[in-house]
Amino acid sequence: MSENDASLPPAVALLARPGAARDRLREALVQAGVALVLEEDPDALDPATLIALAPQAVVIALEPAVEAALERLDDALSSPAFTLVFDEAELAARREGWETQRWARHLAAKLHGHREVLPPGAEIEEDLQIEPGMPDTPAQLHVDAPLDFHLDEAVDAADLLAGDSLYEAPAQWQEPQTLEQALAANLPEADAPATPVDAGAVVPPPLADHSRWALLDEDAAPAAVSRQTAAPPALPVFDSAHLSLVDMDDTPPGTGPRRGARGAVVVLAGIGGPDALRRLLAALPSALDVPLLVRMPLDGARYGNLVKQMARVSPLPVLLAETGADVLEGHVYILSDDTATALRDGGLQFESRPQGLELARLPPGESAVILLSGADLLQVDPALTLAEAGAWVGGQVGEGCYDPAAATAVVAAGMFAGEPQELAQAISARWARPEQGEAQ
Repeated sequence: MSENDASLPPAVALLARPGAARDRLREALVQAGVALVLEEDPDALDPATLIALAPQAVVIALEPAVEAALERLDDALSSPAFTLVFDEAELAARREGWETQRWARHLAAKLHGHREVLPPGAEIEEDLQIEPGMPDTPAQLHVDAPLDFHLDEAVDAADLLAGDSLYEAPAQWQEPQTLEQALAANLPEADAPATPVDAGAVVPPPLADHSRWALLDEDAAPAAVSRQTAAPPALPVFDSAHLSLVDMDDTPPGTGPRRGARGAVVVLAGIGGPDALRRLLAALPSALDVPLLVRMPLDGARYGNLVKQMARVSPLPVLLAETGADVLEGHVYILSDDTATALRDGGLQFESRPQGLELARLPPGESAVILLSGADLLQVDPALTLAEAGAWVGGQVGEGCYDPAAATAVVAAGMFAGEPQELAQAISARWARPEQGEAQ
């Protein structure tokens, strides 16, 4: 690409049905400063036209009416030359005021490949005065500093310092003695007078003459010692007359076979998340020993549309989580607002709770958390707490992450950082299932 091509605005195609959503997206693209090369209804678009225009990015307004058209355009949209940006048509139509401005700034950052998402005037400006030459040395900085105070302080402390003469120990101090000298000093002298013994004191008996001690012969046992062999205790009688088989159906709770997965990989996303999630799922292998739970709040709760979109690029089956169903390995589940998980009989199962998914309820040693673009900041502390207990946590970085607040927070705490494809590789390295015929 030449220098002139790099300075040109990116070419963008807008695919949306006529209406308020299309008008709002067009206004956002105009504010983003891009070259709008195509604006068309997906139902009327020819795939060859889109390929011939070769835009750098394609913005798509998702709604149920365009599902069939997007399936028809799937081969063209799957081209790696396109950057796909999805937006809910119903959400785009209702967007007004500062939400419109905020969306336009994030859209501009994604399409232009930068991270300037703050409104004008919010940037931090540093007043730098650059001057030529080498910086001043410490001697130059203190050349005019007064020294009288330090000289007076040195004179006052001179008497407290050690002199130049050799050190002489005080007369009352003695050189240290060896152990032999200390023991010899405590022994009584041979011709010293005997110390008188108090009549009332208890004198210990003298030790016997140890010069005649000898080892005891094992065969010569003292005759005076008589051994009496005690009778062994009677063994308990095992009653086998009342034995019976346990009914296999009467299994106590908690001891049955595990059906759900032991842990899960939770994927948290928000604004900009569909594109990052698409790249993450497309880079996964066709078999995993762990399920993926995707939590991405959508206005209008159109999670069925998200399932269809991600099923086109994911090698793993993509399903909408259902209350009461087991969480199975090797599946991608899209979670609604009130979908949560519970650990039963050693495996995870979906249940319904008003607060939705809680990271604290996941087994940390068998789970992971991935924070993509737009993830909720309130999930940072639970994710780091789960990491301290043994879970793997990663955050999205790079040009495609234009709402990086939560992902940057976990990366700053020392967690794994990478593009969606790199996050998928890290998950595959730990939970990829060997292909058939491959050595276990």
